[in-house]
Amino acid sequence: GNLAEMLFMLLLEHGVLVMRPSIVRHMDSVIDMLICSSVVSSLSFLGVIAVDRYITIFYALRYHSIMTLQRAVVTMASVWLASTVSSTVLITYYRSNTILLCLIGFLLFMLVLMLVLYIHMFALARHHLHSISSQQKPPTAHRGGSLKGA
Repeated sequence: GNLAEMLFMLLLEHGVLVMRPSIVRHMDSVIDMLICSSVVSSLSFLGVIAVDRYITIFYALRYHSIMTLQRAVVTMASVWLASTVSSTVLITYYRSNTILLCLIGFLLFMLVLMLVLYIHMFALARHHLHSISSQQKPPTAHRGGSLKGA
């Protein structure tokens, strides 16, 4: 996105492309919207991946009934649509403090969501590790002897 914008501006400055200033402003807004959309969608998909991993770990036996192909497609389409709409609003009203607060709120929400989910998954993994290690008894001399014989 940024490379395309830089190339576009260089072509304009050197007279290779000749466009009205209003078209240049619209092209700049479109490129900014694409950049913003890619950032928002990337962060959103990182959140979706965290939720998917959480469901995989905590609802392993029901995972395929919870996360169907239809739900996966709807989730992906929703993320792209929401990213496109939100980035259009962000670029259109970028001078508004409300929009800036919404963007910061979204970023913080996604970071906190991922942090909480991964901490919970890590805590479960540690709990399982301690459960497994407490169930294993240290080998006795008799068991060690029978293992050698086997």
